[in-house]
Amino acid sequence: MNNALSHVTVLDLSRVLAGPWAGQVLADFGAEVIKIERPATGDDTRSWGPPFMRDAAGHENAKADAAYFLCANRNKKSLTVDFTTAAGRDIVRRLACSADVVLENFKVGSLAAYGLDYETLKALNPRLIYCSITGFGQTGPYAARPGYDFLVQAMGGLMSITGRGTDEVGAGPQKAGVAVTDILTGLYAVIGILTALTHRDRTGEGQHIDLSLLDVQVACLANQAMNYLISGAVPQRLGNAHPNIVPYQDFPTRDGYMIIAVGNDSQFAKLCSEMQLGELAQDPRFATNKNRVINRVALIERLCEVTRKRSTAQWVAALEGAGVPCGPINSIDAVFADPQVQARAMRIELAHSLSGTVPLVANPLRLSQTPATYRSAPPTLGEHTREVLVERLGLSSAEVDRLSAAGVI
Repeated sequence: MNNALSHVTVLDLSRVLAGPWAGQVLADFGAEVIKIERPATGDDTRSWGPPFMRDAAGHENAKADAAYFLCANRNKKSLTVDFTTAAGRDIVRRLACSADVVLENFKVGSLAAYGLDYETLKALNPRLIYCSITGFGQTGPYAARPGYDFLVQAMGGLMSITGRGTDEVGAGPQKAGVAVTDILTGLYAVIGILTALTHRDRTGEGQHIDLSLLDVQVACLANQAMNYLISGAVPQRLGNAHPNIVPYQDFPTRDGYMIIAVGNDSQFAKLCSEMQLGELAQDPRFATNKNRVINRVALIERLCEVTRKRSTAQWVAALEGAGVPCGPINSIDAVFADPQVQARAMRIELAHSLSGTVPLVANPLRLSQTPATYRSAPPTLGEHTREVLVERLGLSSAEVDRLSAAGVI
């Protein structure tokens, strides 16, 4: 199998989600990703449970890795090293000399104290791509502040447009149910790294990537940011409704809720026909999306009167048959039971030394010539320390033993 990034070595000093997510994507396409972790504790998320990994007998073990860690660390090698020691710093620098990429998410300036900052490593390896992920970037008045996904969802505007409207029961700002800012930052990190590698292929020059969670969140406000910049009107929370398209939200049914996502006037006409509300498609208040947005309250009230008359399954079957985008609001268990999700093999199983096998979520990128590969489960803490030091740095077993005895690894 041709792994597109099999020629790339990544030294991953990052923890938690944004950086590890980037490292996992690169690893899925063949990069050798060496995860540098603290001895004894490792990545913070190894202990972010329950739930924790189960053993081969099915028993949960709080000493095993948490599910959170498992979501972002497959296909990696784990090397435990204390780089606050001189010997530990030497190990990391020697690895950086032969690496293509360093990925880190420490606070601004903190790695300089250990000689592991970009300028120091660049002097050793001018071809190095060094990707720094921080809450607020390397510059600006907030640069020294720690930043977390939840905080940045708030500061970056996402929570101000997420949640029920001010006139609804349960109104108030709401974060997304997944750390989307971290994940988006991880994906932008991959884009930046691949762009920098392409530049290096042409020029031989490495470079520094300065990536900020806040910058990413502001960039990903997308149409909501442009709505404000163009109109001057501050976007408000609309619950599950869309600011620019109507009807495009949740609707009550006889037994729950469903989603109707009408993207154009033709689909709206089909919706009206299936609901036996053909007159609405001819009503000048609703015939065009522009007017539906203006008159959304009256339209949604009328549609809700009808959607309550059938079950979710009945509506989904009928509307899908009519060519109207719609669907149920699935719980997570229903997601993995969905025939489309199963057909796309989004759940995978990999062998694991502690549990026999471990379930994971597949990479969604489907490349015809260089697909993602699943070579190894997320590593146990320090699983590859001896292997990396012997094979990449040429240390003898005795030297590795001495480092271990000294607490360096």
